[in-house]
Amino acid sequence: MGKKALTVDDSKTMRDMVSFTLKSAGFDVIEAEDGTEAMKVLGTTPVDVVVTDLNMPNMNGIELIKQLRSHPTHKGTPILMLTTESDGSKKEEGKVAGATGWIVKPFQPDKLVAVVKKVCP
Repeated sequence: MGKKALTVDDSKTMRDMVSFTLKSAGFDVIEAEDGTEAMKVLGTTPVDVVVTDLNMPNMNGIELIKQLRSHPTHKGTPILMLTTESDGSKKEEGKVAGATGWIVKPFQPDKLVAVVKKVCP
């Protein structure tokens, strides 16, 4: 059985692209459209890695990371930010919140897979 990944993005197109890319690399993928939905999913389903957007309604990526890091179950779960934001202060905010890595959109599918496999061996 493959590793399980959760992709969180308010854009269905982006979720589909990430999902397709990771499924092609052998991952089982679950999708959520924002941080609130992601927290509901993670309450019942453990995952090996989370790939989240930054700018989303209801709960953004930084808030999602903070919430996940406050739960013992997700303290060590790799969390990657996948966002159009490339600003240094945003990256620092993500790092402080507990992000494992940062990938700028548009992403190269092979690079995404390489980073996910690196943090989730």
